[in-house]
Amino acid sequence: MEHDIPMREAVSSFQPSDEWKLEQGLAGVELHLLDQTRGKEVNGDSLGLNGDASPITGKLDGKLAVDELPGWDGYVEWEDYPDKKRRAHEILSSQTFPPPPEFQLAPIPGTNPVLEGIRWKLWHRAVGGRLTAVPEESWAVVLKEKSLEMLHLLQFPYNGEPPKRLVTAQPITPNPLHFVRNHGGIPSIDPSAWFLRLDGLVKEPKKLTLSDLQDESKFPRMERIVTIQCSGTRRIEQISLYAGEGDEMINAPWAEGAIGTARYVGVSLKKVIKYCGGLHDAAKHLELAGADTYFKMNEVMNYVISVPYSKVKAHEVMLVWEMNGEPLPKIHGAPLRAVVLGYIGARSVKWLYRITAIPEPTRAPVQSREYLYFNQQVGKHNQKWIDGIQIQEMPVSSAIMSPWNKQVVVHEGQIEIKGWAYSGGGHWPERVEVSADGGFSWYAVPIENMSTKHKFAWRIWHTWLPCDIEGWIEVVVRCWDNSLNTQPTEPRNTWNWGLHVTSSAHRIKIYSVNKAKERTRARLEEFERRGMSFVPITRPTEFPYMTWEEYDEYFKRNGPRDVDE
Repeated sequence: MEHDIPMREAVSSFQPSDEWKLEQGLAGVELHLLDQTRGKEVNGDSLGLNGDASPITGKLDGKLAVDELPGWDGYVEWEDYPDKKRRAHEILSSQTFPPPPEFQLAPIPGTNPVLEGIRWKLWHRAVGGRLTAVPEESWAVVLKEKSLEMLHLLQFPYNGEPPKRLVTAQPITPNPLHFVRNHGGIPSIDPSAWFLRLDGLVKEPKKLTLSDLQDESKFPRMERIVTIQCSGTRRIEQISLYAGEGDEMINAPWAEGAIGTARYVGVSLKKVIKYCGGLHDAAKHLELAGADTYFKMNEVMNYVISVPYSKVKAHEVMLVWEMNGEPLPKIHGAPLRAVVLGYIGARSVKWLYRITAIPEPTRAPVQSREYLYFNQQVGKHNQKWIDGIQIQEMPVSSAIMSPWNKQVVVHEGQIEIKGWAYSGGGHWPERVEVSADGGFSWYAVPIENMSTKHKFAWRIWHTWLPCDIEGWIEVVVRCWDNSLNTQPTEPRNTWNWGLHVTSSAHRIKIYSVNKAKERTRARLEEFERRGMSFVPITRPTEFPYMTWEEYDEYFKRNGPRDVDE
């Protein structure tokens, strides 16, 4: 045996120790480019995947990014100052920043926060001035206002969701557990100093204070239970199937908790527009601007999106200052945010300070270049912005919150399943169905096990799923809304380059252990009697499964394994 040692060492030096991982796709981020048009393999940029940024050189312009107004701490105005935006672009273009961290072709870090947002922090530091301290100030708000239970997907800009066991614990999501999907820092704006600008194709442009909006003699109070859902909800399923675009903020690895439901109080934007004399005929969209600073391709701007005026006229855009009976938290957009009913969360602008009536949808990147739903053959090799559908209304979707994927479940012929169901655009879940056989046979969730229906909110549900099968099974959920829309059957059907809107039927694999079966019950009792854990399921059983007497008796009764004739 000793003579084998040198030979083994030689083989080891010939084949890299990580080659098996590479050829099996277990380290996809390190794979070289295979260019068959050149007849050779081309090495990719595998060095510096988590590369350091070059030092910030040159004298920083401390006056470029300054607080725009007293009492508006952390709000830097960019849209009114083209020259300032140009200067910020020059600063960013002169620096070298690291690429995004890899979390699709490499393992997702097991830390909390999962990702730090180093690039975003460095961009703020490079522009300097007031933006330098924004990442640290924002994180302090997170620690103050959000639950210690939160999963921090991205430290800055902050992206976080509650753990699955708490997502559907209540029909109304407590403020500290409501998911957060921020695109920049968190301003701290004094409500008494805040005002809202309405301009553009508004007949009577105005500035309205919070007191003005809260004056019920001017604006009737509006209260709604509303579900807000990120278009990245359940993105982890698309990532686990095929990698897509990988910006750590835009394409953060969300799970099933990027959805939350709250009771909001405010006013209808339609009433505010009416108070301003209405709009000129050419106005077809309303551009909403937030006080946070946003970065895109070395450009700096405020966070801006637009919604169609038809949506506003239907009283489906709220301006809110209260969330679940409390003043709107800073992290959720205080003093005032928009809540666009039935649309993706990206349209519900936080720290809202300006509304501009415009003839066409805004060209701001969050509207025109991001949140696009591409055909599956569109990707890094050929994408154009016009290839993607701008995502507005959320389609019907659902998710299983319990059990968890790959969990071992001991039961007695029925498995308790819990989850949520939602449909955007003013639709609502009418029926939720679950399956224990991968989607061949479906059982409807009893209506009494579903929360109250609302036009713009989810329904949480629970049920007992009949299951006689043991071993690995695939549990699936799907939802039917009031217009009989339902979900695609497989994640592949919804995969897209931007990894948005995972609306396929949610599937989990669990290991079913049916304690109602005599042999299974006896085996579980044996594990318990020996003080041995049944999980992980992969760990070999360290005691005999049967006696030799039982073994011999079986073959004596049933004949040998093999026969001669």
